[in-house]
Amino acid sequence: MNDAALELEVAWKRHIAADTRLLDALLARHREQHRRYHDTTHVAWVLRHVEELAAGEPVEHLDEIVAAAFYHDAVHEPAHPANERASARLARRDLATLGWTDAAVERVGRMIEATAHLEATPEAPSTDTAVLLDADLAVLGADPAAYAAYVTGIREEYRHVDDAAWRTGRGEVLRRFLDRPRIFSTSSGRERWEQRARANLTAELATLSPPR
Repeated sequence: MNDAALELEVAWKRHIAADTRLLDALLARHREQHRRYHDTTHVAWVLRHVEELAAGEPVEHLDEIVAAAFYHDAVHEPAHPANERASARLARRDLATLGWTDAAVERVGRMIEATAHLEATPEAPSTDTAVLLDADLAVLGADPAAYAAYVTGIREEYRHVDDAAWRTGRGEVLRRFLDRPRIFSTSSGRERWEQRARANLTAELATLSPPR
């Protein structure tokens, strides 16, 4: 077992269940061959950021945020638009199997669905959801080398998209984030990542102009 897998197992047992059979099936999804960014390493980093942010934010249900972090990219098919809804369905099924309450299962499902990041000016989420969203977006505020590796991974996952369509679609995503009053929803996230994220997004957007 590598370090990331051990880290994920420890987090699962601490926050979700002692039984790891569903974890094994979940991690098998994150090891699918087409994944170049949304893999087990991404899950591990999101979990780390959840723990960091939760230390400074008034979260209510840390176990549920962690569960949502584990499942938020459980279904990841780049050619299909409803991955978050499918991931939420899987999380609801698995957590119910593990004996979680209906209320907890539903909160996890709603958090996962929010990670679609669709709204250009999203309404203020609950603190728990805000922590998950910021942990998921933390890569936007990474150092330039780590951000470049993230962009490369995302492009490889969308290798079925031709260059012209990629430039158009990716540009729309970047502008949607840059047009927000705030990219990050927590004060901790804004303090840590907002400035660097805007610089990274702006720099990438400049590379998407069609070749002359």
